[in-house]
Order: sequence, then structure tokens, then C-alpha cells
Amino acid sequence: MTYRKGDRIDVAWWQGTEAVIFDLDGSLVDSMWMWHQIDIEYLGRFGIGVPKDLQKQIEGLSFSETAQYFKKRFGLWDSVGQIKRDWNAMAQDKYRHEIPLKPGADVFLRLCQRRGIRLGIATSNSRQLAECAVAAHGLGDCFACILTGCEVGKGKPSPDIYLEAAKRLGILPSACLVFEDILPGILSGKAAGMKVCAVEDAYSLAQEKEKRALADFYIHDYYELCG
Repeated sequence: MTYRKGDRIDVAWWQGTEAVIFDLDGSLVDSMWMWHQIDIEYLGRFGIGVPKDLQKQIEGLSFSETAQYFKKRFGLWDSVGQIKRDWNAMAQDKYRHEIPLKPGADVFLRLCQRRGIRLGIATSNSRQLAECAVAAHGLGDCFACILTGCEVGKGKPSPDIYLEAAKRLGILPSACLVFEDILPGILSGKAAGMKVCAVEDAYSLAQEKEKRALADFYIHDYYELCG
């Protein structure tokens, strides 16, 4: 089966796929809106407004790298560890009660399980929040691997996190399919030698053309894969 680059994925997406690895925020759960609100609230504690370029500057960075960036850019007195603890505390309840799955994600996950495809998460978020999101939606039995950017050498767009996820899943990178919503994540998966499906998200709608050009496939929601 052949596909046009960046086109909608065909129902035979599973051909040659032995593992599916998801980015979390914006790809598996609809949470990007929440992080903008946390940035406003968190920086507001210090009397600092959110710069217009902030999201672009931190895209793909691990949770620890992002905390380091905040500390340096905004001259924060708090330690990197304290910044991360504050973010976890601010976000945890929202992941438990307010953050939904992307449309059709639960149906797609169960389809993968029925097909014997191994599942993993490779996220720039913290382990605490990733595990909270998975538990909130009753998906603890789905994932053989949950990996965070803090556990590998570099954040996205480096391929480190996806290569390590494939290693932990016991699957060759060439047999892995990645789902990503932002450009650094797409670049990370491609650099790891994996197929990448771009996921539509309100946060990155302005980048749709670039996402389609870089990714192998593009979906609006996961129901497209379950026909």
C-alpha cells in the first residue's frame, strides 16, 4: 500500500506496523489549551506576562528542559525542581477531571490491542501527569511503555525519546507508527526512522500545511482509522 505524503491515512495503516507510539498532549489527549492557562497563572505569580513567542520556544522540550528555560528566561528564584512541582500540582486535577481524549482515541487503542500491536507513550510532559491522564481514562492496561523526555538525553526534535521507546517495546523503529501534533515531535519520529501520522489539534492549526509536508499521514481524529 502506498500513500501520498501527508495525506489522510488509509484503513490499512496497520500493514507493517508492530508498535504505535503516541505523544501525549495534543496527540492523545486534548490538553494544549490548559497549558496556556497554566503559563498565564504561573507567570502571573511573579508579575510576568506570557510572551507571544513562549510556546514556540518551548515546543518539544522535556518537562525538565522547559523548567530550566523558564528559570533562565524569567530570572526565577525557584529551583528547577520546585518549578516542576508547582506545575504538577497546578495541572494534576485538570488531567484527572477536565482533559478529554482526542476523539476516537479510546476506540483506536482497543483496535490496536485486538490486532496485537504494542502501545507506548513518548511525552515531553512529566511522568506524574502522563500516568494521571492514562489512569483518568481507564487505559492503564493499554501501554507497555510510558516514557518521558526527562528520561532520555534530549527532548524533541531529537530522536532520542522515540528510539528509546522502540527499544523498550522490543520493536524495530521501522515497524513503529508515531502520532504527533507539533512539528518538533514529527521531526523527532522521522529522525528515529519511524512512520509518523500528524494529528490535527486546534493549537497547531496554523501549522497544518507544514505538518502535512513533514508527516507521512494526517488525521483529523482517530475514528478515521477505525473503519
